[in-house]
Amino acid sequence: MSQTQKSVIAGIVKKYNKARHRLMDIARDVQAQYGCISDESAKTIADELGIPFVEVIDMVSFYYFLSREQKGKSVIRLSDSVVDRMSGNREVAKAFEKAAGIPFGGTTADGAITLEYTSDIGMCDQAPAALVNGMVMTKLCPEDVPRIVDGLKKGKPPGEKAKDGVRPDARVDLNLIQPGEVIFSPVERGAAVRAMANLSPEEVIDTVTKSGLRGRGGAGFPTGMKWSFCRKAKGEQHYVICNADEGEPGTFKDRVVLTEVPDLLFAGMTIAGYAIGAAEGVLYLRGEYGYLLSYLEQVLARRRHLGLLGENIAGKEGFDFDIRIQMGAGAYVCGEESSLIESLEGKRGAPRDRPPYPVTKGYMNQPSAVNNVETLCCVARILEKGADWFKAIGTKDSTGTKLLSVSGDCKRPGVYEVEFGLLVDELLDLVGADDAQAVQIGGPSGSCIAPKDFGRKICFEDLPTGGSVIVFGKNRDMLEIVREFTEFFIEESCGWCAPCRVGTTLLKLMLEKVIEGRGTKADLADLENIGETIKAMSRCGLGQTAANPVLTTLKNMPEIYRARLKAEEFVPPFQIDKALADGIAIAGREPVWEEEL
Repeated sequence: MSQTQKSVIAGIVKKYNKARHRLMDIARDVQAQYGCISDESAKTIADELGIPFVEVIDMVSFYYFLSREQKGKSVIRLSDSVVDRMSGNREVAKAFEKAAGIPFGGTTADGAITLEYTSDIGMCDQAPAALVNGMVMTKLCPEDVPRIVDGLKKGKPPGEKAKDGVRPDARVDLNLIQPGEVIFSPVERGAAVRAMANLSPEEVIDTVTKSGLRGRGGAGFPTGMKWSFCRKAKGEQHYVICNADEGEPGTFKDRVVLTEVPDLLFAGMTIAGYAIGAAEGVLYLRGEYGYLLSYLEQVLARRRHLGLLGENIAGKEGFDFDIRIQMGAGAYVCGEESSLIESLEGKRGAPRDRPPYPVTKGYMNQPSAVNNVETLCCVARILEKGADWFKAIGTKDSTGTKLLSVSGDCKRPGVYEVEFGLLVDELLDLVGADDAQAVQIGGPSGSCIAPKDFGRKICFEDLPTGGSVIVFGKNRDMLEIVREFTEFFIEESCGWCAPCRVGTTLLKLMLEKVIEGRGTKADLADLENIGETIKAMSRCGLGQTAANPVLTTLKNMPEIYRARLKAEEFVPPFQIDKALADGIAIAGREPVWEEEL
């Protein structure tokens, strides 16, 4: 490495005040400069930060969007979620391979283009989709591909500038199909923060508590209770963290919120900061939404100019609070709050043991309130319009509205804001799904339900969901869907604990045995036992829900498994004659088995 390169990297580290916890930002900047984080670059970063070289490598190797090896000048990442596959991404992939002259996972000989698959990029309502040098391309068809590849070879970026000059430079439709009265009703900038300024922190928490607001991530923990615990926790500083890492396949509601009403979110974060006694908030933005970064920074700058961020906010003497945006780098597990905090601190996103919980020992080992985008938007509305107004919407135990990201086999995919308590049948009518065989509520980590359960309600008391809803028509092979979801969890597991790391692989092997027609009733019992063990013994939320695609379909759609059972007796998962078939053919002779000797 040249002295000039070392100086450039040293300058990047200095830009972040040589702060260890900004290692993610440092690595992203170095990669943007040189195309990858080589061992030499990692060594220089480590020396500048005064940390072991292995800490840098450990972090870099964990994230999908960070690379230790040089890739093509242009990187095409084709989204490979279940919905993308349902929408024809395999035909698009073949077109890319033909146009570029390389298979996926490869780089052209001249170093111009790299082709890769990636997980869900938050565009299932506009699938097939891809990230091309970080820019989003949606509704791709094979006919689009030659133009894209040819343009990249000539150094032309795909897509065109947004007409208003403010929206992201990407080809993304809004797809807000049904706005509601909480999140997507007209916003008066500053109203919620001004209402906050007339209350004490304790009164703010009391208002949120009275509203009945529960976290919108799916678990439904009472927001007011979380803030109360955090405010009372002792620490040198307190932090507000917004989880905008919506990596659940089929989820894209936060994308629409961040595009349409970011002021509402930032108001909610500011109110949270006031309530818990924090001076700093961090928005953790998933790496796939990097195209939104510049736009969101503009919104923050405007709020500072208006006195809604910074010092003495809204004229409240002594209340100083600001927000920074932390970009992620592609890791589904970082949606789990302790993994997200580890990532914020510039580490690999491995989950922490709990307790302690983030409200007492979170970011930088200080009390931290972690809420998702939708929850914080609800907070702003509650302060603006009152707890009673919010409580009058929804059901007794699920107050307010819920944002749903709907995709799959339906006529009107997109974002819907609905009152809690909506029946699944009613939702299917809204989205134009006439022949649903099954509906995945809450993404792969949620529940798969059959028509007999379409009369159930979407609410915490019945069918809780973080927001992902995927519809499967009658022509879909549901066991193949379950297998693909299981593969997703295998790929996204951090590998820390054996129940998740090993158990998900065992589930896949046993599923494939059933799919191939070699399964027995005993195998179905084993699938359930392994799934329950993974659920009970895994360390974090990812592992605890990784078996749900299997467990919920076994419970709600047992017929899809029984239809594949072609044997009653034991069938070994490993068949030696099948495994040796290719070798036998090459050798040109029949094997001699032990029993024949």
